[in-house]
Amino acid sequence: MKTLFVDMDEVFADTYNAHIELYNKKYNEHLHVNDCIGREVWQSVPEDRRHIVKNHARTDGFFRGLKPIKDSQKVMKLLSEKYDLYVASAAMEFPNSLREKSDWLDEYFPFIHWKNRILCGHKHILKGDILIDDRSYNLESFNGRKILFSSPHNMHTTGFERADNWMEVADLLL
Repeated sequence: MKTLFVDMDEVFADTYNAHIELYNKKYNEHLHVNDCIGREVWQSVPEDRRHIVKNHARTDGFFRGLKPIKDSQKVMKLLSEKYDLYVASAAMEFPNSLREKSDWLDEYFPFIHWKNRILCGHKHILKGDILIDDRSYNLESFNGRKILFSSPHNMHTTGFERADNWMEVADLLL
């Protein structure tokens, strides 16, 4: 059975839109994902508000309140039956995320055993067959098949096999 690593944030947990929703709520704005193409959300707001967006991930409850990305639950369940599936999330940057991500996975992805959850710092330690990630720097050092999952911030990134959504992941891997 091949080993498949799947990143969490912006791959199957919708952090990008959560940042936009929190920003819009706080400032009564109408920032839209299309306003952010090719950039991080924090790069798409006025400079004096950037620190607020950057700190969302340090706020208690941020990771626990995320929504699953469309079709991710269904496709990940199928992948877990075909692959040795691991969640690989660089969670150490936000220590409060460790518990929240674990609780979130228990609720939305209960079929991913806690032993298959890698909450780490750098992903360069991963050794396996396939990595799905939204960050090119995580894919660059991976020795297996590399799939860039589309997120608004990486729309101009080239040089990797790409999946725009979970049905495309299913087409590539199932």
